[in-house]
Amino acid sequence: MVSQSYTVAFEGVEARLVEVQCALSEGMPGFAVVGLPDKAVSEARERVRAALGALGIALPMQKITVNLSPADLPKEGSHFDLPIALALLGAIGIVPRDRIEALVAVGELSLDGRLLAVAGALPAAMAAAAQDKGLICPKGSGAEAAWVGAAEVTAPETLGAAIDHLSGRLPLEPARPGLVRDAPHPRDLRDVKGQERAKRALEIAAAGRHHLMMIGTPGSGKSMLAARLPSILPEMRPEEVLETSMIQSLSGLLAEGGISRTRPFREPHHTASMAAMIGGGRGARPGEVSLAHNGVLFMDEFPEFPRAVLETLRQPIETGEVVVSRANAHTRYPCRFLLIAAANPCKCGYLGDAERACARAPGCGDDYLGRISGPLMDRFDLRIEVPPVRYADLDLPASGDSSAEVAARVATARERQAQRFADHPAIRVNAEAEGQLLEDIATPDAQGRDLLARMAERVGLSARGYHRVLRVARTIADLDHAEHVRQPHIAEALSYRLSAVAG
Repeated sequence: MVSQSYTVAFEGVEARLVEVQCALSEGMPGFAVVGLPDKAVSEARERVRAALGALGIALPMQKITVNLSPADLPKEGSHFDLPIALALLGAIGIVPRDRIEALVAVGELSLDGRLLAVAGALPAAMAAAAQDKGLICPKGSGAEAAWVGAAEVTAPETLGAAIDHLSGRLPLEPARPGLVRDAPHPRDLRDVKGQERAKRALEIAAAGRHHLMMIGTPGSGKSMLAARLPSILPEMRPEEVLETSMIQSLSGLLAEGGISRTRPFREPHHTASMAAMIGGGRGARPGEVSLAHNGVLFMDEFPEFPRAVLETLRQPIETGEVVVSRANAHTRYPCRFLLIAAANPCKCGYLGDAERACARAPGCGDDYLGRISGPLMDRFDLRIEVPPVRYADLDLPASGDSSAEVAARVATARERQAQRFADHPAIRVNAEAEGQLLEDIATPDAQGRDLLARMAERVGLSARGYHRVLRVARTIADLDHAEHVRQPHIAEALSYRLSAVAG
């Protein structure tokens, strides 16, 4: 007789159902796990053997075969321990088989029978709900998985508690969702003295999710501005919260099972590797671009990143997803992020500063910014120069709008976009509009069209650049509460696109 339980294998943010079959047969006693397991899954038999021994349960003197079906799907991770143990307990008659088959199980076993938290409990609960099954997982993962209300989540602390629950001796209460974590924003835009043009560019970027490049001397406030961007971004919508939490769950970033409506803000160091940025490594885990999904990816010292890493950003920026290719699988992760890049104008950082003249100008700046390829630079909708702040300006009182005031305008603009794209579920913000839809929503008036045509001819604006100007102009019009794109909106959008410093 074959006993079976269910678990999942992860393909990107998707969890595919896996059937764990356990059969006892006559022959030399042994314990084999088949079905394309990786090293961690193969080692599960030793953890299961020790955990059962700690509970006083002896394995039968028979040949034990565990098959993970479908057999051609790679199985990775320690979360297979619990479903293997349950299938075995069903085969030897300790736990009712029908109770086991009604659940999806994930969890790692310690040698003394404790259940250890695993990554990916939230996608696993989604897969269980799709199959009309419940989920059983470690106590440390229960609060996270319980956010999926369509699946009843049971979260025992030990394997013994799981056995008592499934046998009906000591039933457990369903797990409850963790607390919603809303990170405070102590940093305010009014903390930044001067830099009104940069603040305006930051507001436009937040309103339409337009990628922004800031170039300026060291200490001009580029990092300070970027750090205040989260304070003006709107809270994520429910579908965005779910998407982001799925990625964070796979990466083990959901502390105490709590999700957050605050948009992610990722700031990788410029020494980050290709796998760290794009994704990959053991298990093809998501990289920084995916961890920034629905949020902000801030890349300081942009030209200092390896050239190969910079060039791999081009496709994710355009498509909103990244494909991590391995020898036996291709894993897709979403990555619709707002890219904020900061760079010095040259290697020494003082090109154009009259008080600290660069000795190698202008070649120093050309060489340094030349590390950013033209096609990649073309993907920045907004390019601004952040001039140095004079010492005397630091003594001036705070000026400009507060983060709360800017955030209110950004939220209003985002709401206009949500209504505009209500019939286009794949599009959420102006930065994603293209083709006929972009022409319908961002066609400028006659004066704006004439200005755009003259500037395109004068500076050789590419087709991509032309469309990006229209998207930015549409966002500026939304901030202006304008129904149609007019000449002033086009003029402001062009001023950010044709920055002399950014090329």
